[in-house]
Amino acid sequence: MAGNAVAYSASMYGLYNLWYKDYPLTSFHFHNDNKDWFQMDKVGHAYSCYYEGVVGIDMLKWAGFSHKTASILGGSYGFFIQTGIEIFDGFSEKWGASTGDIVANTIGSGMVISQSLLWDEQRVWMKLSYQPTRYANIRPELLGTSDIERLFKDYNGQTYWLSGNVKSFLRNDHPFPEWLNIAVGYGIDGFVSSDDNTFERNNTVLDYRHIPQARQFYLAPDIDLTRIKTDNKALRISFRLLNCIKFPLPGLSYNAQNRKFGFNLIQF
Repeated sequence: MAGNAVAYSASMYGLYNLWYKDYPLTSFHFHNDNKDWFQMDKVGHAYSCYYEGVVGIDMLKWAGFSHKTASILGGSYGFFIQTGIEIFDGFSEKWGASTGDIVANTIGSGMVISQSLLWDEQRVWMKLSYQPTRYANIRPELLGTSDIERLFKDYNGQTYWLSGNVKSFLRNDHPFPEWLNIAVGYGIDGFVSSDDNTFERNNTVLDYRHIPQARQFYLAPDIDLTRIKTDNKALRISFRLLNCIKFPLPGLSYNAQNRKFGFNLIQF
């Protein structure tokens, strides 16, 4: 536990020096950004907290903590980490703490803790997939100038999934494949700003409101890599690490803006 405390303090110190120290500080305040990006950033918060909780539980189980303690304390790692970031935001003049972020953090941590306590496993995983979009070329300063930056900053290219393992909810002798999941996804399209697609560059206001903004929903099969049987320890570890990513398979999509369904040979 002492090691975790030192690591957490060091990471918060590093984050402050990397991200916040060059911006003026102010009294703690909130900023309401709950309508931005059609809430995709909030889903991202939940996803981060969920996987930080998965790692926390694994760490405490490895350290010999009881199932209940590992589930509650380890599963809360993400909430503790993200709360520290939220406090930094709250004291930064440039940003501000977000109640929506705090709610999303709670949901992500609650999802991993509840499943661990109830089943001692994750039957419904949060997953992520990403595809490059054309929007980053319009506004690279916000959506990213490199492929790595765009992975994190371009919400248009991200899809977040809830991937449920069907076999885990059926009787033990049911023939349904143990590794096959059904996943529902959420994404957005058409955003070059967080709200109305207008922004300023070099003292000139640019208007991209002609680009329709849309919520997108998906349904697709998925693979739970953690349920693939192998005696190779390196493969088991790799499968667990890679399980945060949605496996590319055919799927259905629905665009809420034009109310059209689509079929994608590879839904990723």
